[in-house]
Amino acid sequence: MAPAEVDEAHDVHCRLDELLAERGMTLTRLAELVGVSVVNLSVLKNDRARAIRFSTLQAVCRTLECEIGDLLVLRPADAAGSAPGAATR
Repeated sequence: MAPAEVDEAHDVHCRLDELLAERGMTLTRLAELVGVSVVNLSVLKNDRARAIRFSTLQAVCRTLECEIGDLLVLRPADAAGSAPGAATR
């Protein structure tokens, strides 16, 4: 199966910071509960992740009591500005 084409008009944004703030939880505590390193969650939180395991995604959503669409959203690439991972030409 060929990889999907990248839609350069949109950028995937992780709302982990917002969800943690709403729940009064730290990244360190989430890492403990999910069983993933703080470094890996930080990469996700800062929109630098290139991939995420379904098991990690499920564990984060289960722990934060949210849906995948609450955690990961598409935003226009120009709204991402010079965010890491934003397409440049």
